Amino acid sequence: MEEQIIYRPIGIIHTPFTEAKKMPIQPAAAKGIEGTIDINPEFENGLKDLDGFSHIILLYHLHLSRGFSLEVIPFLDDKPRGVFSTRAPRRPNPIGLSIVRLVDIEENRLYIKNVDVVDGTPLLDIKPYVPEFDHQKAEKIGWLSDKIDRMRETKSDERFK
Repeated sequence: MEEQIIYRPIGIIHTPFTEAKKMPIQPAAAKGIEGTIDINPEFENGLKDLDGFSHIILLYHLHLSRGFSLEVIPFLDDKPRGVFSTRAPRRPNPIGLSIVRLVDIEENRLYIKNVDVVDGTPLLDIKPYVPEFDHQKAEKIGWLSDKIDRMRETKSDERFK
């Protein structure tokens, strides 16, 4: 029997992107793009000490994603790939992850940079990015090996709408 899991957003992410089309496909391709996060007032105390970190991990609900497919054609390829070998938004559980620069915090508002998220995206959680915890040297990057160089110029389109 499946257990129902319910998450409640802790805030809303605001960015210049009103739709997914033509948006950067990863934070590494969103250099300098600014955004804000409005944390719901009841969670503001949870921001204590976050200002000591230069980068944060955002976990968010991909609210524009409808349905899913176990095979998708990712932005950097023209072949169907297993969804779990991609970062495609149409997933069984539409959860997104981005590592962004934390610029400032004013009360319950966070100012961020290098954001690749659609405006109005519900934020599920924030975690501090700690290189010693989070950075791993990867020996292999699968099907992306010969495509990763195109990441910065590739923009999203409507294929996952």
